Amino acid sequence: MMEHSHPNHSDNMPRLNRISGQIDGIKKMIEDGRYCLDIINQIKAVRSALKSVEKNILQKHIQHCVTAAFSASEAEQQQKINELIGLLAKSDD
Repeated sequence: MMEHSHPNHSDNMPRLNRISGQIDGIKKMIEDGRYCLDIINQIKAVRSALKSVEKNILQKHIQHCVTAAFSASEAEQQQKINELIGLLAKSDD
């Protein structure tokens, strides 16, 4: 199996830190008894931000890890394909 380095995902850290702050804010909203729809809107914002981080990491995975598999063995190519199929088969619900 071909060895390659994994892409650096540290550029997502500022967004993840903001998401963490948003989650803390949601917890405080619940503790303070805030209006249900206000809480739900914040939850939706967090979900959207997480989807953006997920998209960035998946894009790098395809550009680096999957692309590297093209020059690797057929077994590694198939492994990367199966990983993506498994990921895409998981429900977002």
